[in-house]
Amino acid sequence: MSRRWIQNPNRCADEYLDGIEDFIEFARRHNPGATRIRCPCRRCNNTLFESIETVGFHLVRNGMIETYSIWNLHGEQVDHASSSNAPRVDNVEPIVDPNDQVMGIIQDAFPFASTNINQEGEDDVPTPIDSAEFEQYEKLLKNANQELYPGCESFSVLTAIVELMHGKIKYRMSNLCFDYFLGVFKRMLPTDNCLPKDHKHAQKVLHGLGLGYEKIHACKNNCMLFYKEHETLDTCPICNESRFKMTSQNRTTKIPQKVMRYLPFKPRLQRLYMSMHTATDMRWHKEKRVDDDVMRHPADGEAWKEFDRTFPEFAADPRNVRLGLATDGFNPYGVLNQHHSTWPIFAFPYNLPPWKCMKKEYMMMTVLITEDPGRSN
Repeated sequence: MSRRWIQNPNRCADEYLDGIEDFIEFARRHNPGATRIRCPCRRCNNTLFESIETVGFHLVRNGMIETYSIWNLHGEQVDHASSSNAPRVDNVEPIVDPNDQVMGIIQDAFPFASTNINQEGEDDVPTPIDSAEFEQYEKLLKNANQELYPGCESFSVLTAIVELMHGKIKYRMSNLCFDYFLGVFKRMLPTDNCLPKDHKHAQKVLHGLGLGYEKIHACKNNCMLFYKEHETLDTCPICNESRFKMTSQNRTTKIPQKVMRYLPFKPRLQRLYMSMHTATDMRWHKEKRVDDDVMRHPADGEAWKEFDRTFPEFAADPRNVRLGLATDGFNPYGVLNQHHSTWPIFAFPYNLPPWKCMKKEYMMMTVLITEDPGRSN
């Protein structure tokens, strides 16, 4: 069978998925009884041994080494004349492609879409999937596979948006500034490009990755949140304060007195276990931490140990998440508005090793409170 599928950039194509099944079947046939084989994905680079099921997942997610067309490391016999074409593992460098990284993000966000191969080499029975969630996945996948403009091989629509939004955040660019440069880039590209025209449309594309937030109205006097069973109320049942500001009668849009922004927290914790990069690290505090009476990690502290003694059932499973909370107020406007303050609330997953748990990448903002709430609120 032709192995041209290895060079196919679309790893969701039937040709590519069929090729992976052929490779898995080939590896089983030439390595009878083996539970772990070399993984020829672009990241493992034939240097790491994984279970056959994991190898199949890696090939869907990361792609196969494009030069690995002769499977000599998995049992294929080659004659002396053709052996010179076999790739040397030592000389093959891992390929890091932005499009591959974005596909990895999608696989982390929607793990149900990964192709799982069972022991018989057949697809597992799919788990029931929420239709709205699957629709979001299809939209993201479409943008991940769609060229930024016809003939563009370096960037898909989704990759371009992720790169630009990353730059916006990294260099603290305002929405107005971002809109300007996005318009300039769009005019520079061919007229039939698919780049969003402004920040608002770019955010809509990324919404399926769970990067949004919820606005929850709050009582002006900080008595309660208009949330869940109180979501439909117009006045606070505690102090009878109106939920909305007084506006002209002709105004159709109601303006809330106070708003709290909530960034959904549970999906982000779940993704720490969905991603192969962090799933093992989330058990580090139990499986790899060295207990030598030296304080290197919160797990070495007496508070952690006392918690384990008080709640032994929780402590028995190392996957249970230990969180640290932190907050501090600041005035983003300086002397221009001294009565305003903003209070972000951050959570830190202490399951991670000490060189990761306090890194910016793993700081999770859960709530953003504005409008001078005061320390006691």
